[in-house]
Amino acid sequence: MTAPTHTPSSHTPTMPTSAGGTLHEPVIDWFEAHARDLPWRRPEAGSWGVMVSEFMLQQTPVNRVLPVYEQWLARWPRPADLAKEAPGEAVRAWGRLGYPRRALRLHGAAVAITERHGGDVPTEHAQLLALPGIGEYTAAAVASFAYGQRHAVLDTNVRRVLARAVTGVQYPPNATTAAERRLARELLPDDERTASRWAAASMELGALVCTAKNETCQRCPIAAQCAWRLAGKPAHEGPARRGQTYAGTDRQVRGKLLAVLREALTPVPQAVLDRVWDEPVQRARALDGLVSDGLVEPLPGGLYRLPLT
Repeated sequence: MTAPTHTPSSHTPTMPTSAGGTLHEPVIDWFEAHARDLPWRRPEAGSWGVMVSEFMLQQTPVNRVLPVYEQWLARWPRPADLAKEAPGEAVRAWGRLGYPRRALRLHGAAVAITERHGGDVPTEHAQLLALPGIGEYTAAAVASFAYGQRHAVLDTNVRRVLARAVTGVQYPPNATTAAERRLARELLPDDERTASRWAAASMELGALVCTAKNETCQRCPIAAQCAWRLAGKPAHEGPARRGQTYAGTDRQVRGKLLAVLREALTPVPQAVLDRVWDEPVQRARALDGLVSDGLVEPLPGGLYRLPLT
């Protein structure tokens, strides 16, 4: 997560949005030459494979996603296959990807796709957006990457590329702003296929070259046009950016509790869960949070299991 950044001052050079056309070709050409061969980019992945990858890749690096993704698609090659399973099985298969509510949301989307769309991931952006657990970013990403449609796809990597190349600042704001959405729409190529390639290419550029900590401008296809580089790479002026902590947090405790439940084939007694973390107040808070989020189902007699409904 990045800290809020400053609004460019009057002397900060910015690239006019009309220059978007000069960005598309070099970035797409770079992508064609340097894009990673990822399974969700292959034709056989289909729209369901794209959707699964988008859920898994939220706040999780590619190298951690790859093995879980492959196992997931082997077990549930279509939405209907997942929809037939208990939601707890999705949580179990999610493993240690983190943020396990994503597993429940993906299961809910699979059920809705099966019930509303005959088991096929819908093609229309509005229909995608209406699925449970899918927000603006995921709907745009699936429409663009699976169906080649023209949508502004704004993940952290794309936002950082646009912040530097066009706006002239080192980091984008903490949360996506209306101004960022407007800029992304203005920069979209008119042609649908080109627009979908631009979405993928600008995302890959942010992931591999224009990274958060170690940008490699000598490898960047648009370095000569980058407003931030041309301004001398002015330093971030907002609050200090801090990485997310994990050790000792409720997230860590939740993860330990879920790990026990994922491995168990039968309901787990409270006493077994009590052994995963020494501090009783934090442990109870974490367990209550898992129950509240629908990730854990309490049973009579102090037993717990992954959810069946």
